[in-house]
Order: sequence, then C-alpha cells, then structure tokens
Amino acid sequence: MALELIQAVEQADSSEGLLNSVKALAAADSKAAIPTLITVLGYNNPGAAVAAVDGLIQLGEPAVLPLLEQLDGYNYGARAWAVRALAGIGDPRGLEILLDAAANDFALSVRRAAARGLGTICWELMPTQQIADAQLRTVKTLLQASRDPEWVVRYAAAGGLQALAGAATVKPDWLAEVSAKLEEMAESDETLAVRARALLAQQKLLPG
Repeated sequence: MALELIQAVEQADSSEGLLNSVKALAAADSKAAIPTLITVLGYNNPGAAVAAVDGLIQLGEPAVLPLLEQLDGYNYGARAWAVRALAGIGDPRGLEILLDAAANDFALSVRRAAARGLGTICWELMPTQQIADAQLRTVKTLLQASRDPEWVVRYAAAGGLQALAGAATVKPDWLAEVSAKLEEMAESDETLAVRARALLAQQKLLPG
C-alpha cells in the first residue's frame, strides 16, 4: 500500500496531482513514507510541503533522525519546511536547529514556527543532566524572540515562554525573568494580539 502511494507521488504530473498524492501518503501513517515526504519538502509546491510536514509530524519520533540527516543548507525552502516539521514533533534532538532558526532565520514564518516549537520540546526524552542547561538556552532564545520586529514571532515567543515555564520541574532562576518579560509584553507591546497572548500566559502561570 505504502509503495503504491509513494509511486503516485513520484509519478505525479501536475501540481494538484502531487498535492493529492502527498496527502494520501501522509494519511497512510507509514514509516516507509518518511524519505519521500522529506523529498517533497524540497519541491516548489507549498501545498504539498504543508501536507508532507503534517505527515511527518504525525509520524513523530521516527521522522526526526531522517529530517536531521537530510537538512540541506543549500536548499533553503526544504530546510524551512524541515524546521516546521521538527517544531511540530518536539523531539529534543531537533533543539539546536530550532534555537538557531528562532534566533536567526530571515523568514518570519520559520522564526514563528521555531519559537512555538521551543515551547513544546518533550524534555522527558532528554537525559536529565542536560535539561537545565538546554532549558536555559531555550529561555534566552525565546526572550530574544520576544523582541522580534514581527509581531507573529513575539506572539509565538509568549506562548513558548509560557509552555517552557510550565514544563520546568523545579523552580529555575530564570522564572522571574520570564515573568517580568511577559508582564512587559502584556503592558507595552505595540500589537494588541501579543499583549493579549502575554496576559494569558501570565494568568496560566499564576499559582493556584
């Protein structure tokens, strides 16, 4: 079944045909589809790429290593879609990629996806002795993202900070800094949506 769906993607002769084939392959939820779905990320077809990202996120952990191995610094489009997939999966092996993308990518949609993804890292999958340092680096990156010139990135950063603070198993030193930043965003961000998101984050993090 998966082989037939893979062949349909490879033989698609129109943009619409490719999109429908990728959607069908993604829906199959088969590990055998991973290499083909990753290949689709490099095609100049945003609709198919979105479907491929959704399929890779659905497959989850098995897709992480292939994604990391296939990240192509020379194909920006494929790399940007791969960042979205890694952000959606939340595996800590993708952390370095997400930290770099949230801080440095030139596309606001990629920075937004990475900032959101940093808030959903599955920390329980990381060796315990590495978590504190990794969370500290993540906080620093999200605090930087909270000052991004694009409001959608700041919005994602507010959500990421809320999720990260909520995931902290012990009370880390950076918690007060996060609280202060959310308060600042809630009071003075130039965009109403960001102020509202930061206020919600504050409320969610209040004890009790």
